[in-house]
Amino acid sequence: MAKDGNTGAAPFLPDRLTLPELRRAAAHCEGCDLHRNAGQTVFGEGPAEARFLIVGEQPGDQEDRKGAPFVGPAGRILDRGLEEAGISREEVYLTNAVKHFSFTLKGKRRIHQKPTAAEIEACGPWLTAELAVVKPRMIVVLGATAARALLGPSFKVTQRRGEVLELGEALAVATIHPSAVLRAPDRDEAYKGFLSDLILARRSCSS
Repeated sequence: MAKDGNTGAAPFLPDRLTLPELRRAAAHCEGCDLHRNAGQTVFGEGPAEARFLIVGEQPGDQEDRKGAPFVGPAGRILDRGLEEAGISREEVYLTNAVKHFSFTLKGKRRIHQKPTAAEIEACGPWLTAELAVVKPRMIVVLGATAARALLGPSFKVTQRRGEVLELGEALAVATIHPSAVLRAPDRDEAYKGFLSDLILARRSCSS
């Protein structure tokens, strides 16, 4: 059970673990309180046989409205990085550690709020199931929330990026979330480092 008293996602998982079945089941998840205010569950997208599985933090405002991951400004940075790194979107499964948008209201605007440790834990069974189905060769971990979900609370992206890690039977590379590129004082420099990490993931996956 999640530490905040919520049930967590496990009771909502389907008996048959396929991406279509998981997506249908996740649409009805009430494993934590985020489902109460978010517009919808934003589940992962991509082929079941993807070589790369890319994990971000959570849906943003546009993702929540459209029901798809990485369709906002950060998604455009990611798309550019994947293209320049030589990673085809046909090889990529995109998802987030948390499947509902966490936000606070400021007037009529919905302002992104970082998921809590309990919310990350509650949503963990969905990510575990996605990994079990896709069985990627390379996992690209975007930012601190995804790193906490997959690599533990003590893992520091800023200290460990640029390393190729073993994560179960897959390899993993941790890097900054593309939204951090948008917030960086020097976007060009931040993007250069982000791209370098994606290139490392592609080369390691190919070796």
